[in-house]
Amino acid sequence: MGPEFRIGHRIIGVGHPPLVIAEIGINHEGDYAKAIRMVDDAHAAGCECVKFQCHVVDDEMIPNDVVPGNTTETIWDIMVRCALSEDEERRLKSYVEAKGMIYLCTPFSRAAAVRLQGFGVAAYKIGSGECNNYPLVRLIASYGKPVILSTGMNDLASIALAVDILRGAGVPFALTHCTSMYPTPYEKVRLGGLGELRRAFPDAVLGLSDHSLGNFTCFAAVALGAAVLEKHFTSDKTWPGPDVPISIDPTELSALVFGSRAIHAALGGAKTILPEEQPTIDFAYACVVTTDEVAAGERLTSENVWVKRPGTGEIRAVDYERVLGRTARRPLAKNTQVRWSDLA
Repeated sequence: MGPEFRIGHRIIGVGHPPLVIAEIGINHEGDYAKAIRMVDDAHAAGCECVKFQCHVVDDEMIPNDVVPGNTTETIWDIMVRCALSEDEERRLKSYVEAKGMIYLCTPFSRAAAVRLQGFGVAAYKIGSGECNNYPLVRLIASYGKPVILSTGMNDLASIALAVDILRGAGVPFALTHCTSMYPTPYEKVRLGGLGELRRAFPDAVLGLSDHSLGNFTCFAAVALGAAVLEKHFTSDKTWPGPDVPISIDPTELSALVFGSRAIHAALGGAKTILPEEQPTIDFAYACVVTTDEVAAGERLTSENVWVKRPGTGEIRAVDYERVLGRTARRPLAKNTQVRWSDLA
């Protein structure tokens, strides 16, 4: 069925329903109560996994005035405002796991990775910006935990170097195709990248970390073999935050969980007739019937026999031409389902 691995109790791979990750990220804006609210709403929507971001700002970056494309605020100011304390993050993990959910968190620095390792996280999510941060990838891989690696802003060559590190450490991994545009226009999503990743890294579980609006591209990705689906999530789209405009809300998250599972269940199979179709066959198929009275010894022609429902007769429509020209062995009333024994 293809590669698969386990995070906690959950097996992830194409043979299993897609793992939907609700990325709360920094949509809490540094407010612990809002983070809890989003965990509760994701759980109520049927989501198995929530993901946060771990920002130890002074270990992550130097002071700077770089402004991301989806906001007017510097990245330094955003992270200082949105970073949770170590104690808050530890309590969040406990809260998430007490609800039976998977807790994931993306470390953006060495200190963040060390912090999460101290928490005993079950797996790591590495963001697109860190895909080619090979020292950090190597540190995370050394912990021996499963890794979900997002691949936005990276080509196959740079992804391959990170994959080599993960393979060398012997850790199971997933690669999520991603476009780092906020929002991502549909024509820039490039779902064809999933096929490229499959051919280049056949031992990888595949997924989609999506920044386009709505659930459309995630649904399509399931049909293309994505076993992991990640979307930014918020409880309320009127809340402030740089990632809120591209986030799905609880109603959309519920639809994503249900829809992705439905699509996964519908995949595969072969074009055969199912035993469960028999009740429909019984009324929907056409069989050979008389359209007029037929005397014994009379020839059957298109004037006195045709094909009609239900499908409970002996001679199906496929054999209609074999009946024409035969003679009746006995008198047949109008609307009689013809049997082979009726024919001389």
